[in-house]
Amino acid sequence: TLKSEVAIASSCRNKTVLVPLLGAVTLLIKFGRDRRKRFCNSTQSNLSVYYACCTNTPVFGTKTPFLKSEKQHNFFIQIQRIVSCNQQAASHSNIPTIHSMAARPQNIGIKAIELYFPSQHNNILTNIQCVDQTELEKFDGVSAGKYTIGLGQTKMSFCDDREDIYSLALTTVSSLFKKYEIDPKNIGRLEVGTETLLDKSKSVKSVLMQLFDKSGNFNVEGVDTVNACYGGTNALFNAVNWVESSGWDGRDAVVVAGDIALYKKGNARPTGGAGCVAMLVGPDAPLAFEPGLRGSYITHAYDFYKPDLTSEYPLVDGQYSIRCYTEAVDNCYKAYNEREQKEKAKLNGHATNGVHPEPETPLDRFDHMCFHSPTCKLVNKSYARLLYNDYKNNPNSELFKDVPAEIKDLSYDQSITDKTVEKTFVALAKKRFAQRVQPSIEVPTMCGNMYCGSVYSSLVSLISNVSSADLQDKRIGIFSYGSGLASSMFSLRVKGSTEEIAKKLNLHQRLESRRVVAPEVYDEMCNLREKAHLKKNFKPVGQVDTLFPGTYYLTDVNDMFQRSYEVKQ
Repeated sequence: TLKSEVAIASSCRNKTVLVPLLGAVTLLIKFGRDRRKRFCNSTQSNLSVYYACCTNTPVFGTKTPFLKSEKQHNFFIQIQRIVSCNQQAASHSNIPTIHSMAARPQNIGIKAIELYFPSQHNNILTNIQCVDQTELEKFDGVSAGKYTIGLGQTKMSFCDDREDIYSLALTTVSSLFKKYEIDPKNIGRLEVGTETLLDKSKSVKSVLMQLFDKSGNFNVEGVDTVNACYGGTNALFNAVNWVESSGWDGRDAVVVAGDIALYKKGNARPTGGAGCVAMLVGPDAPLAFEPGLRGSYITHAYDFYKPDLTSEYPLVDGQYSIRCYTEAVDNCYKAYNEREQKEKAKLNGHATNGVHPEPETPLDRFDHMCFHSPTCKLVNKSYARLLYNDYKNNPNSELFKDVPAEIKDLSYDQSITDKTVEKTFVALAKKRFAQRVQPSIEVPTMCGNMYCGSVYSSLVSLISNVSSADLQDKRIGIFSYGSGLASSMFSLRVKGSTEEIAKKLNLHQRLESRRVVAPEVYDEMCNLREKAHLKKNFKPVGQVDTLFPGTYYLTDVNDMFQRSYEVKQ
């Protein structure tokens, strides 16, 4: 009976063979209900071959304790032939391309990235709309260098009332689809991380589903995640977890992380920005998540929050927020290290280092690092803080021989604000920072804080500044932070070429062709956004003719607060 059913299955070359895992596995072959039932019943005694079938484990010439008889060996070979026949048939059919479900997906991570920041154009070049922080210092009447040196910021992107979080996300995802020729039918999950809310109920993701209308694909999981600047990372984790799960249907996921960071007049306004990142997530990715290597720190804090729903502006306790960020760095690094030790034990002690087989200090495990970037100066201090953590764990290391002795006895609370600690380890980490972190802060310093998109704009910077050849098999540490607070540290391993991603991003040309406007113009645009907030029966007044082709923009908000958009042709 088994032989005859295998023969029938083999003849159905235009059908699909699936090997699902349902606790103990039943092999499901679509070639008619009755025959399928008989076939499945005949295979119940052969469940031990599931692992081999799913992973294409070779049978002959190897020890396979789960194949206990010659009959099971033969059964295994027959099943592999069925799978092979169906895979070959599918490759010549019009069936949409999805990943094989027969084996556990490998190298799950980021396959493509698109970055958008508000832009205008003339007849020749795109001109990114931004304000110079040096000019903003003069306009605000503060000392020279307060923003450029004290905060580490160079320029800041912004948008007027023609763009909002819906339009930014629509523009970014649409561009991702076009640049990488992605068929919306092949997307099975779409998640958004943002704190720029236009509705207390309706998700940004639901607005993005307009991009799927023509494809007819409405079977797309996921919604929005909200927690300050952390939402994009949670959305990314959800997408990766989905691909790893039994719920995965073989299609890729898209993750969107973006915001409009806007502050009321005062010392926080220069830490704003605007932008959005869209990432294609799936198996066989060049930027692959390192399985299991993740540490998080989540606690209750009122460092930055938005309780006033009538305003775009947050309430911020600046110094407390910096302290919260620093504590998150410490705790995430500790949690990551503990998790890595557990994973290392599973590998019988084999290390998973980055730069050095035997690192001079644990921080050297990361070839590069990307941080959430409220300001680039904070990124510099935070990387140094990681080195301080290494010192606390091994103060007698040769690397720390010149560290002042009094630092060793400081309490934890003292260490967070102590200037000697800060200066000592910023200096000690200077060379490492220049090599490993500096390449990742180009977008944050030139565009400002994109909130949820910030840490992924750092990843965009890194890919654009370090060649694909130099990135191969390197480890990228990523620290994500959102006030309130939620934070995580995780790592990616470069498993394929990033050359195409860098080429499609075209970051340097876009930054070099930027159009810098006077601080007065930026101030006027902030006022426009204030007037537009929560308005109905509203038509924006920002210019449309200077928007770059392909940009989505707001046309009106009706008396039911329903927003309409068009695309600049």
